[in-house]
Amino acid sequence: MAQNDQLDRETLSCSICLDLLKDPVTIPCGHSYCMSCIKGCWDGEDQRKIYSCPQCRQTFTPRPVLNKNTMLAALVEQLKKTGLQAAPTDHCYAGPEDVACDVCTGRKLKAFKSCLQCLISYCEKHLQPHYTVGQFKKHKLVEPSKKLQENICSRHDKVMEIFCRTDKKCICYLCTMDDHKGHDTVPAAAERTERQRELEVSRLNIQQRIQHREKDVKLLQQKVEAISPSADKAVEDSEKIFTQLIRLLQKRSTDVKQQIRSQQETEVSGVKELQEKLQQEITELKRKDAELKQLSHTEDHNQFLHNYPSVSQLSEATDSSSINIRPLRYFEDVTAAVSELRDKLQDILRDKWTNILLPEPEPEPKIRAEFLKYSREITLDPNTVNTWLLLSDGNRKVECMRQQSYSRHTDRFINQCQVLSKESLTGRCYWEVEWSGGQGVHVAVSYKNISRVGGESRFGCNDKSWSLRCSTNSYVFCFNNIRTPVSGPGSSRVGVYLDLRAGILSFYSVSETMTLLHRVQTTFTQPLYAGLHVYPLSTADLSEVK
Repeated sequence: MAQNDQLDRETLSCSICLDLLKDPVTIPCGHSYCMSCIKGCWDGEDQRKIYSCPQCRQTFTPRPVLNKNTMLAALVEQLKKTGLQAAPTDHCYAGPEDVACDVCTGRKLKAFKSCLQCLISYCEKHLQPHYTVGQFKKHKLVEPSKKLQENICSRHDKVMEIFCRTDKKCICYLCTMDDHKGHDTVPAAAERTERQRELEVSRLNIQQRIQHREKDVKLLQQKVEAISPSADKAVEDSEKIFTQLIRLLQKRSTDVKQQIRSQQETEVSGVKELQEKLQQEITELKRKDAELKQLSHTEDHNQFLHNYPSVSQLSEATDSSSINIRPLRYFEDVTAAVSELRDKLQDILRDKWTNILLPEPEPEPKIRAEFLKYSREITLDPNTVNTWLLLSDGNRKVECMRQQSYSRHTDRFINQCQVLSKESLTGRCYWEVEWSGGQGVHVAVSYKNISRVGGESRFGCNDKSWSLRCSTNSYVFCFNNIRTPVSGPGSSRVGVYLDLRAGILSFYSVSETMTLLHRVQTTFTQPLYAGLHVYPLSTADLSEVK
């Protein structure tokens, strides 16, 4: 900045003390403070060894080394000597969304700070007395706010500078003498400092979780990127193999057809040759029959006896023992052989194909520690919960007690007191349900497209859900409206193990040991969701598995 009118008091002010910078230092995030102000702020954070910027809250470890910013120091000195009285430009005037200076007349400037004692917002010009007049220097200045009145006690018309930990609200000092007398109270600033520390810890935890989740997302993306090329290659290779198989079958079909036709030609040729011989024999026999007939009418005995030997002599008969009017066994054998080949191929495709698409499942866990490796954090979906169910504990607990005022939603169960999970279940997963009271609960898994209306929407009363009803003295497994009594030790905690790919669903009674109650082996065709059906006065909790 070469000219005085380019200097900006806000830029050259410390956001901690709200005064012009003294021995200005710039920390790694780019914000500047008085050296003493930022040191004092960080001294209070020495115990945690995590240091943060009061403005952007960026954290630093270890504590940054502070060096004086000589350029800012020079600008501050120049500002002190000349005084900044630059004429406001258009962007300095308050707009509809800005906090306006309460002192300005006519067209008002934007407020630079708001005073909690004066309950007035000031532009930079009208704020000057708060920097120079002694009685104003102790006033609390904050960022411009339109809600200053919210800092005033409605009963005593005093600034609320005290926080009541008992009632968890801000109060004024007069409140401590009547309604809040004897309560645990501290200065609001002190409470803010403590909560700010908690906030920083929470932010740090959140940032760590974000990093973990981003890492998980990256790994899943890598998995997706690895799965797709592998699947594409498998499809391509399978198509080539099936094409070869089809060509082989077509060649075998052509060979069989040629063999049949060749045999057909040979058989027909032999039959026609025999047919011609028989026809010639018939002609010869008819001629002999005519001669014998004529001889039989000869009246001259001598002539008859003379001609009889030559006329009565017959040629050797043609062998016709090979003639069979039944279908040729040769072709029946061919048909039988082809049929046998078809049956073998069908058996191979039926028996082996399942093993191709569904590899041998991994062994099911035996002890609880092994199940816990697949534990899933499950929450319940408020859009599906029936209006007679109350959700609590971060949508992990549900109780059937009284009608609730939920908004209308197409996913909501209308006639059954049940709810689905928000998360779909994939791969291998395990969760536990702690239940109590009333007539018990149904612990279930279900497809998303289960009906929401009528009796068929109840878990286990359709082919879209599998349910184990748990009551004080018994268990009943339900699927497709078929109920199967289940024996096992009574327990208020039920574990559910699902291996979606292998098609395994198992329910366990959980106490000191894991006792298998019921196992289902099937093929799941859609993503599954955890479900709970809760009877009146009963409670079900998707317990945190430990």
